[in-house]
Amino acid sequence: MQFRVSPQALEDSSAEEWQARVDLAAAHRLAFMHGFNEGIFNHLTFVVPGRGDRYYQIPFGMHWSEVTASSFMEVGIDDGEVKRGEGEVERSCYCIHAPIHKALPRAKAVFHTHMPFASALTRLEDPRIKEIGQTEVGMSGKIAYDDEYTGPALDPAEGARLAGVIGDKTVLFMANHGISTVGETIADAYDRLYYIERAAQVQIYAMWTGQPLKKLPEPVVEKTKRDIGGYQYKGPTPAQRHFDALKRILDRKEPDYAT
Repeated sequence: MQFRVSPQALEDSSAEEWQARVDLAAAHRLAFMHGFNEGIFNHLTFVVPGRGDRYYQIPFGMHWSEVTASSFMEVGIDDGEVKRGEGEVERSCYCIHAPIHKALPRAKAVFHTHMPFASALTRLEDPRIKEIGQTEVGMSGKIAYDDEYTGPALDPAEGARLAGVIGDKTVLFMANHGISTVGETIADAYDRLYYIERAAQVQIYAMWTGQPLKKLPEPVVEKTKRDIGGYQYKGPTPAQRHFDALKRILDRKEPDYAT
């Protein structure tokens, strides 16, 4: 089965909408390349630019390795109905993502995965990222932890609950489940997804040694947070530069994602 929006429909897309499609397709391909996906489940969504009432979602059954810019359906945030494109709406995607998009206007991108290392931490009694290195410190103040797994998310009330847990944070550890990141841009959400998995991976490797974890002194933790959060680069943000670099890799290896 081919999952595509009709050529005529795509001709009606604005330049901003098409760029969002290209970037979201890149995020799916990159997440597959980095080993973040699990089968045909997990979900990366983005609010349609200029439309607060719908978001992009791939048709249920599409693998992340085959997503292209023309693959996405536009799904109504309030009713879960397909407004543009073809395919079936995976229920848990709608029930998790739509309420978060609606409750948190800054969450234009909502990325949910079952990444192996971060998801492994969610299975522990204490899933917290420990402040044992620079990357971990940089992420720690941005993480919300949901300590209650309630079963598969098949009701929008669960997404609304998760939105409340996220609050003003940008990363969510979902108990016994997986990870979600939110962002104003696709680059922001992907950058957070990438680095939280790396932080979890390094922490698990350190835990495997059986030696006590060496926590950084509190003054160093506070200084690191200030330095990381306070330094301003000219031009694109580090997250955008990172995502652009990753897209250049895709342009060389899998240029069809932008079609």
